[in-house]
Amino acid sequence: MSIPEITQKLLAAKKEKGLTFADLEKILGRDEVWIASVIYRQASASEEEAKLLVEALGLDANYIKELTEYPVKGLGPVVPTDPLVYRFYEIMQVYGMPIKAVIHEKFGDGIMSAIDFTLDIEKEEDPKGERVKVIMSGKFLPYKKW
Repeated sequence: MSIPEITQKLLAAKKEKGLTFADLEKILGRDEVWIASVIYRQASASEEEAKLLVEALGLDANYIKELTEYPVKGLGPVVPTDPLVYRFYEIMQVYGMPIKAVIHEKFGDGIMSAIDFTLDIEKEEDPKGERVKVIMSGKFLPYKKW
């Protein structure tokens, strides 16, 4: 997976400033995962959000325009090779159809929106080792009959 040049510059500035995505969440008033998706060019920011982000990172205002443009989304047609990203791909390979079956059983024939959607990542303490808790919440959209 190739990382866009703007993403590399934004991440370098974030690191140089010693900021976390949680720090940026406090500055922008948006969720840390959403902010990361803007930086990785999977979401677009409003002009005000882009301005706050660029200022927080100490970057030139020239970045604002690019952060407000509509991005091309997705990882591309290849299987991801980054081990963490691949695990989510693997989860969908193994549990995708069971998740689909349970959603259909509970909601009917439809999909979970990836547009009207939130995603939170929490750290969960466990005696056997820390756990990653991923919480996805998307509006259910039933298929229309016509």
